Amino acid sequence: MPLLEKEESPPGTPPKGDAAKVEKDEHHTSEVLINGDVPLDRAVESELNVTERDLNEAKAIADQMTLDELRNMMGNVFKIHEFDPNFPHTILDKTKEFLSNEDIVAHPERHEALIYEMKIEAALITNNSPYSEVRSVVDNFDDPTTPSATIRAWVIGLVFSCVLGFVNQLFSIRMPSVSIGSNVAQLLAYPIGKFCERVLPDWGFTLWGVRHSLNPGAFSKKEHMLITIMANVAGNTPYTNNIIWSQYLPQYFNQRYAGEFAYQILIALSTNLVGYGMAGLTRRFLVYPAYCVWPASLVTIALNTAFHEEENQVVEGPFRRMYRVTRYKFFLLACGAMFVWFWLPNYLFQALSSFSWITWISPNNRDLTAITGFKNGLGFNPWPTFDWNVLSFDGTDPLQIPFFSTVNKFFGMFISAFVIIAIWYTNTYSTAYLPIMSNRVYDNTGNFYNVSRAINHKGLFDAAKYESYSPAFLTAANMTTYLFFFAIYPATVTYIFLNHRYEVSMGLKNLWNGLLRKKTSETGEYNDVHNRLMAKYPEVPEWWYFVLLVFAIACGIGGIAGWETYTTPAVVFYGLVLCLIFVIPVGIVKAMTGVEVTLNVLAEFIGGAWVEGNALAMNFFKSFGYVTCAHAVWFANDLKLAHYIKIPPRQTFMAQVVATLVSTFICVGVLNFQMNDIPNVCTKEAPNKMTCPGINTFFTASVLWGTIGPKKVFGVGGQYSALMVGWPFGVVVAVAIWGLQRRFKEQKWMRQIHPIALLAGAINWAPYNLSYVTPSVAIGWLSWIWCKNRFLGFWAKYNFVLSAAFTTGISIAAVVTFFALDWNNVEVDWWGNSVVSMGCEDDPCVLKTLADGEHFGPDPGHFA
Repeated sequence: MPLLEKEESPPGTPPKGDAAKVEKDEHHTSEVLINGDVPLDRAVESELNVTERDLNEAKAIADQMTLDELRNMMGNVFKIHEFDPNFPHTILDKTKEFLSNEDIVAHPERHEALIYEMKIEAALITNNSPYSEVRSVVDNFDDPTTPSATIRAWVIGLVFSCVLGFVNQLFSIRMPSVSIGSNVAQLLAYPIGKFCERVLPDWGFTLWGVRHSLNPGAFSKKEHMLITIMANVAGNTPYTNNIIWSQYLPQYFNQRYAGEFAYQILIALSTNLVGYGMAGLTRRFLVYPAYCVWPASLVTIALNTAFHEEENQVVEGPFRRMYRVTRYKFFLLACGAMFVWFWLPNYLFQALSSFSWITWISPNNRDLTAITGFKNGLGFNPWPTFDWNVLSFDGTDPLQIPFFSTVNKFFGMFISAFVIIAIWYTNTYSTAYLPIMSNRVYDNTGNFYNVSRAINHKGLFDAAKYESYSPAFLTAANMTTYLFFFAIYPATVTYIFLNHRYEVSMGLKNLWNGLLRKKTSETGEYNDVHNRLMAKYPEVPEWWYFVLLVFAIACGIGGIAGWETYTTPAVVFYGLVLCLIFVIPVGIVKAMTGVEVTLNVLAEFIGGAWVEGNALAMNFFKSFGYVTCAHAVWFANDLKLAHYIKIPPRQTFMAQVVATLVSTFICVGVLNFQMNDIPNVCTKEAPNKMTCPGINTFFTASVLWGTIGPKKVFGVGGQYSALMVGWPFGVVVAVAIWGLQRRFKEQKWMRQIHPIALLAGAINWAPYNLSYVTPSVAIGWLSWIWCKNRFLGFWAKYNFVLSAAFTTGISIAAVVTFFALDWNNVEVDWWGNSVVSMGCEDDPCVLKTLADGEHFGPDPGHFA
């Protein structure tokens, strides 16, 4: 039997399973009663959200802990988790009481119950995780002999990297698009891996003392997760392909050199790899700390565990029943059910997806649709959808992210809805002539903005043509989105400074010691069980990431300087500087809440102001400014996956890099096929609906914010200069909530207010609305509050598996629907599908209309 290591656990620490049970005697602390009749173990189990199994493990460690050791550890815990919304509030209160009460040191016998509870919490942190959601899916032991980077894992991973890169790039320009997610690869990799386990011979070779075999034994969860990580990084198409499309096609900038493979691959490699260098530097901030939970990772791990779990624990659940079904069987049942259900709201009965039943009462009622509409309204509707794909939009799966994140995003969107209403109904900035809900840009006649009327034949800004045409007008919802985008960036930095500066300073110290190769045992070092177990494997040196970063920079400079891009190579370093400022704040928020703050608007805003009049240069500023940080955060998420599963870091690094390289070349090759071999591509006449809606939006944005420039739109005397109030407003929101939380520390609900999650809800307008968010509140409460508090074992066993099953079922059904029906233009025409596009839900209604020849806003020649 291979050894299951549990590093630095005191002798006698019980393993998981039946052996974990601790025999009690008349002297055991757990026999203490509180309130006269309640066993202390039962109270601790409830307050800590810990299962009986985890409690039994913790007690063996707790009994050996001295009071001095306990106070030192809990002091550090309080510093790190004082403002952590995921950490149990009652435990923080008791920790504060424990640390501030000197009588505990003088007379410990008077505080036996509190000391015992603190010892259990300290033992959980030492030997597991302080978070029940992590304990539910992540093992606190490791078998170092379990293979991960095997030959079969590499082959399967590379095959999926090629397939995902090919399919996702090929159909990225279709309307509607189709993509294969890493969850589908994770599902399919399991039977393939088990097939290899059964049929491949044990043939191999020995290299540097390590034997590599075609069949090293059972297909392991580490191999499976390594394949999933490779598929995850390969599934993202290069962002710079948007630049290539806008340059190459004649209906855009018509720059034919963009068709050269060398140019395409250089800028694609640069943007795809530059984030790795930053991810390596963020490990001590976003991967090693226990408070960086990464909710999305838990779903992936839960699915991995469902496939490979050997032990099936019976748990008590709703309806006073004991549930014996395994996670794997539960996943298959739930995935199959969602696969079948998906066809109803997304194909056969689309009214179940866009369940805008209030507008059906009077489809042509402008105000009713504006307030309650699903498509062209704000979505005020108590239950607007029965489609899981809708309510889990943008990674906001209510089973996946903590409930406080769901509630904050809902209230952020709900409150900001009244800003939209006020703007639209008062005709502020002529918004009454436009739909209330749209992310498109309009001209002064209420039509879509025709960018060709503001540029010359080279694609550069033409002042005379612009002044004779129209300024760019935004809808009320789009204006509100920009307002809160401007607020969320300073709010994020302010929030991290006020609430998490201790954790950031701890990471900086460890980063500095790591660069100097110093070993330190100071308090605050990452010494939880997962870091101790991972310490057995050689870490990736910083210089590996630095070399990769230099290579990415060189590719970017070569691509930009080697061709006529009218862009300074300094744009690569601009992206790095922007990432250095934001990657840690953005990453911490993402890791703790599941909410991602993207830098696309900020990069667009700064780049457009810097190179005003040059749309192509702005595109590069936008790409490097946005992608560098986004990729760093995504790669850090994958590193946390490997950290949880205990995959050797160097194997993870190689898998990520190789999969990215393979996918990049595949995607660029497919791109050339699309541009040169699909007739009339990106036009209405394109075959198979290859009309490129995303590319059209990208090109329009590049001209508006690059050619026209944000100075004319948001600058002094600009069209929407008042929206710049968002910058100080974001700081005010973060500081105000911080102050209120300290003023009312005793109020548990105050700790659940998260300023960044609130603002993240407010930036989701256009094209999304409240219809996408409202159902998540009830589902999130049912899962994270009702079920978790009453049936923790049941919740721990099935919650994240259910999330993975629903996501996987939707992905598979979407692919099947696409190729079986959408590809062949098969439609079902009946009331259940047509009712979703009636009246104002089909053609947006406006408050004010124009007569022929009229326009709103300033007259031509009276704006610049």
